[in-house]
Amino acid sequence: MEKQIIVTALDALAQETRLDIFRLLVPLGDGGMPAGKIGEQLGIPNATLSFHLQQLKHAGLVSTQRKGTQIIYMANYAMMNGVLAYLTENCCQGQAENCVQSSVCDCSDVQFANGQ
Repeated sequence: MEKQIIVTALDALAQETRLDIFRLLVPLGDGGMPAGKIGEQLGIPNATLSFHLQQLKHAGLVSTQRKGTQIIYMANYAMMNGVLAYLTENCCQGQAENCVQSSVCDCSDVQFANGQ
């Protein structure tokens, strides 16, 4: 993954509201959450929410899917894992088998209570 893509993703996450949004979406899997519900959960006004969601989408950290009149936002796990892989590429001097945790997050089969 190119360094500029990583910098863009980290820049997007370096803002408190966007970090909160991303962390809210990560455990939800492919089901994601409608924009309005994200705003309700985090107490973010619509205009502000729209700006932050666009920044996360521009960085490739979230994707969208239209369902009727709603836009559903989902964490982009491939991008998240790409960022983590880039950051840990030289973990344990290139010998990942010696690292405490040698794999990046695979959220595809994780079950969370209450959708979190």
